[in-house]
Amino acid sequence: MDPDKYCQEKAAASGSSFYYSFLFLNPIQKQAMVALYAFCREVDDIVDECTEESIARTKLQWWREEISRLFTKEPRHPVSKALLSSLGNFDLAEEYFQEIIDGMEMDLDYEAYPSFKELGLYCHRVAGVVGLLSAEIFGYQDRKTLDYARDLGFAFQLTNILRDVREDADRGRLYIPLDELKQHNVSAEDIFAHKNSDAMQALFKTQAKRAADYYEKAHSLLPEVDRYPQRCGLIMSAIYETTLREVEADGFRVLNHRTSLTPLRKLWVAWKTARKEHKIEKKRQRLLKNRE
Repeated sequence: MDPDKYCQEKAAASGSSFYYSFLFLNPIQKQAMVALYAFCREVDDIVDECTEESIARTKLQWWREEISRLFTKEPRHPVSKALLSSLGNFDLAEEYFQEIIDGMEMDLDYEAYPSFKELGLYCHRVAGVVGLLSAEIFGYQDRKTLDYARDLGFAFQLTNILRDVREDADRGRLYIPLDELKQHNVSAEDIFAHKNSDAMQALFKTQAKRAADYYEKAHSLLPEVDRYPQRCGLIMSAIYETTLREVEADGFRVLNHRTSLTPLRKLWVAWKTARKEHKIEKKRQRLLKNRE
């Protein structure tokens, strides 16, 4: 199969909110982002789908070697073949791809995270680093934009963690820090048993607040000059923040069901955000012209 077609099908099949933001990229950026997302799906699926830990570690090690081959221009897998053209167009660091694999392997090392310190490292590797790679593809002038991109990746991952509590629990995994469970008088067993309580709702509210704080911090860090180039990240943010608000509006019943937006609503939020950012950029350009 053609490498780009393989990545396109991998990305589309996931139904991820990320895919909707790709619609607003130019062809070269879109190809790179779809290939990057397909890579993330490939290594994430290994951990989710392999029942034998040793097999999962072996497959992740294969991907470590494949990334090395990619950066010596000898890739074998359709995804890394698709990524090869991106290396010529964008400054994508090999260490970031290896760090993403490190993050996926943490799922084999931890069934639960003792504190946010450990969880924070996980979020950095599986999401913050993806944010940094995405920022390179979108383009930027001010290096502060990298801080924005990293923190936005954190916000996305924290939103996913809250939204997917039940699904992760059914896999025997828990991403809410254990010390925070203890602070709220909630046990891991309560989550695995889908046991709702006032204490559980308070715990989830705390997680939502942390995610919201990361969105706020990320947006405050984005320099005005890079706002329009980074608009796809803002589109993703609008979709994810809408999901977070839906979880809150639903009373944090994440142990009952998974809250998600319909494809049509995601598309509407994406279009509305893209239109808003276009207006903001036109206004910025007018102000710059008036100062000349």
